[in-house]
Amino acid sequence: MELHTRNEAAGVEPARTDLMSRAQAGDGEAFRALTEPHRRELQVHCYRMLGSFQDAEDALQDTMLAAWRGLERFDGRASVRTWLYRIATNRCLDALRSARRRPAQQWDIPGMEPPEPTGLGEIHWLEPYPDALLDGAISVPLGPEARYEQAESISLAFVTALQILPPRQLAVLILRDVLGFHANEVADMLDTTVESVKSALKRARAGMQRRGPVTTTRAKPPAGDSPAEDAIVAKFVSAYESADIGALVALLTDDVFMSMPPMPLEYRGRDNVARFCALIFGTGQRFELVPTRANGQPAFGVYRHTPTGIHGAGLFVLTLVGDRIGAMTRFENSVLSIFALPQSLPSAQ
Repeated sequence: MELHTRNEAAGVEPARTDLMSRAQAGDGEAFRALTEPHRRELQVHCYRMLGSFQDAEDALQDTMLAAWRGLERFDGRASVRTWLYRIATNRCLDALRSARRRPAQQWDIPGMEPPEPTGLGEIHWLEPYPDALLDGAISVPLGPEARYEQAESISLAFVTALQILPPRQLAVLILRDVLGFHANEVADMLDTTVESVKSALKRARAGMQRRGPVTTTRAKPPAGDSPAEDAIVAKFVSAYESADIGALVALLTDDVFMSMPPMPLEYRGRDNVARFCALIFGTGQRFELVPTRANGQPAFGVYRHTPTGIHGAGLFVLTLVGDRIGAMTRFENSVLSIFALPQSLPSAQ
């Protein structure tokens, strides 16, 4: 498989040259033919940078509009793919600098007081990313500098850790260590020097090591959709739908971590997570879980039985560690539509 840099050194293929000429002359179909093959991977790139599905979609639209408007300035020295990454990265940096982030939400369930949290999260704008949109987006050719597996680099833990980094360091680490672009390519994308890129990368790696997920000391999760994963998922669904706190706790690691963006409440450790889940189960409410996948991980639409029907209450994403659950991330019901999940389920007749 040829790397993008080798393709660029060889120049743009004749067919691409013809498409570019037509696009630069105002042919919208030619522009779409040039850019559409890169759309999904660019959306994932924007998601890694911004941590929010909706913000990534907005940045992608801005990228495509900027590419269309700036098409006459494309000189062919880099590939269309690299040129689009340059635009997308700088659009995301603009969004990060503008600090247009949704605020954290406070606990708003009347008559129910949550247990004392073990911490308050900083990344309350985090949203999940549907696996259905990952097809063809994380299997793209990578440059020789890539250090992370593509599956790891879309996980919730990794994306959360990225959000801690300053914007320029965040961009450099993704371009260099996730996508494998050379330092000189990244310097060109960011209008800076190779030395500046190397310095930012060194600081970003140190930041990830301090704050990021430790994957080398934890058991690897079972393969997606494997019998081993299915077994854990089935036990979780059974425990949650039957409000069996003992069965649920038996599935958790000792250091399990629970978060619930956009609320900042965080619970770490089996006992603390158990107390929170016991509070939910103690209300006597019944829940149904609808399986899906997010960020390469098992996920579930959560639906609550009420007098008026079975309504969406949120979405769970599980992080598996060996044959246990190492993290549970709960999102509000507004993300259900991203996964093509309904806001309500049909009631049994």
